[in-house]
Amino acid sequence: MMVAKEISVKRYVVRLSGEERRAPRSVDPQRQEPGATAGEGAILLKADISRAGEGWSDSRIVKALETSLSMVYRGAQAAGEEGFEAVLSRKQRAAPAVARIFDGEKEARLIALACSKPPTGRARWTLRLLENKVVELGIVDRASDSTIGRTLKKTRSSRIVDSAG
Repeated sequence: MMVAKEISVKRYVVRLSGEERRAPRSVDPQRQEPGATAGEGAILLKADISRAGEGWSDSRIVKALETSLSMVYRGAQAAGEEGFEAVLSRKQRAAPAVARIFDGEKEARLIALACSKPPTGRARWTLRLLENKVVELGIVDRASDSTIGRTLKKTRSSRIVDSAG
């Protein structure tokens, strides 16, 4: 009976210098850049095939560090294409993923509305009522009740409204 042996052809091979292996952020996940995941440095250390490295297989790294194969692959890819420091540094977006609906002025108008007297027959503003009113008043073209709630929560004004409809 033959035992299956793990065969792996790596597209990106990690070779760290002695200095990179000793970098505090690669050894201690608590000291990494903001935004870096805890295991990026550890992944590179385990994948390192230099003389001082451990040269673990991707699947062994996944099991030992409880991460995903794509995380191991992306770490090796980034190290190969951009260098060791790029893996451990936060990458800033050129622009936000989604444009903000409420800028400072619109947010202030929303808060003022939420602090105002509620519509007749209501004890307080609800997120749905605010959602409809900000569109009616032309503060924004559209907004969901969840966006209203997040905006008010961010400004600590969430106590003003009732989330129920």
